[in-house]
Amino acid sequence: MRRTLALTAAAAVLAGLGATAYATTPAADRAGPRPRPLAGLRILLSNDDSMRAARTSNSDGLGLYELRRAMCAAGADVVVMAPWQVQSGKGTAVTNGGALTAQRRTALPAGYENDCAGAPSEGAVFGVCLAEGGCAPDSPSATPSDTVKLALRGGLKAKVGWRGAPDLVLTGINSGPNIAASVNDSGTVGAAVAAIDQDVPAIAFSSSGDESQLFFPRENYRAHAEFGARLVAGLKDRGLLTSAFALKVDYPDVSAGQRAKAPVWTRVGDGAVVYHAYEQRGSGDTFDIALGLCEGEGEGEESEGECVEHREDADSRWLLGEGHVTIAPITWDRTYGTPVEARRELKAVRRYVEREAPRP
Repeated sequence: MRRTLALTAAAAVLAGLGATAYATTPAADRAGPRPRPLAGLRILLSNDDSMRAARTSNSDGLGLYELRRAMCAAGADVVVMAPWQVQSGKGTAVTNGGALTAQRRTALPAGYENDCAGAPSEGAVFGVCLAEGGCAPDSPSATPSDTVKLALRGGLKAKVGWRGAPDLVLTGINSGPNIAASVNDSGTVGAAVAAIDQDVPAIAFSSSGDESQLFFPRENYRAHAEFGARLVAGLKDRGLLTSAFALKVDYPDVSAGQRAKAPVWTRVGDGAVVYHAYEQRGSGDTFDIALGLCEGEGEGEESEGECVEHREDADSRWLLGEGHVTIAPITWDRTYGTPVEARRELKAVRRYVEREAPRP
């Protein structure tokens, strides 16, 4: 079943709306030193939600700070280069002219100021805008792919002194899942693709909202970030951080107290959960952009078109229908029928996910 929402309501479903509100971190653990399984790992962190974390809906970068927090707590050296403004839906888009400014954020969201204080780079956070000399509040933003390409092609060396590529690029945590047909539009996934295109391992993280999909609870981001740190540690320990493909990791809604179910190895679904619709204004030349929502699981007599999901191992089925963490491999190669390369690595990562990966 399909229904079309007005742009303002539909945009809220995907990105949320609101004013300033920040999460806080829990009290320090007094039980003793925490394990640091990611010690020595250098991580570049980006997203498509921006580095602002200012909306009450938590849709503009709060997940990025939760991911930063978890990775630093596990011992990683983290640097953030993220879009200056929300860039949801930008896919793999890049900017072909002008200038980029990577401006350091000095006043971080409340509760996240000291998360990376002990790391060599101190968890430096940079917002990247399309401007010369400095970023103003209303400056246009770099795309997610712009930020990763800038970082890997000189930005990290210039701003924090890193020589050579980071060990890993993480993108997200996105506000809302990136599943099924929306994966092609996702800036979160696009930024991860930009990393593996430069031969750097990458993982894209996205979390579900609450039942309304208008609000993205801190609990979901935090659960996903802590799971993500353990997932990365397991991949690192087994030598499975690979640039042959990126991993897309989506986390279900756990904000009502339910637990996420075990990770499932999936494919990107061939149906849709959200799609673009275009409504003509009268008989004129103007069309309003709206977002359509597919209701239910895309099955039965009322299903039609892009809402139908044909794959039993689709990410959308296992995430939305069953409440599992879903993990799918993503590659930059869009050539149809290309033989699968890195078969041994792919098989090893799949085995890890299915048999050894951490449980939520």
